[in-house]
Amino acid sequence: MDAKLTLKLNHTVIEKAKEYAKEKNTSLSRLIENYLQSITKEESEKAGSNITPLVKSLSGIIDMQQVDNFKNDYASHLVKKYK
Repeated sequence: MDAKLTLKLNHTVIEKAKEYAKEKNTSLSRLIENYLQSITKEESEKAGSNITPLVKSLSGIIDMQQVDNFKNDYASHLVKKYK
């Protein structure tokens, strides 16, 4: 449920915030709401928010053994190439 909130802020700050919101294609109300949500999150929520869903979905895809083999193979290639 949405509720109305009245804030008293410096006029210059308000104008800059309106410009920023317009650049981001959002409303000033949504911008402030998102900010307040971000600073009032629980610590457990904040800890996991550093990793985006895309990164989480990609975790564990690459086998580190293959990476080590690739590095060794490439190093061998360079040694032969510049011998």
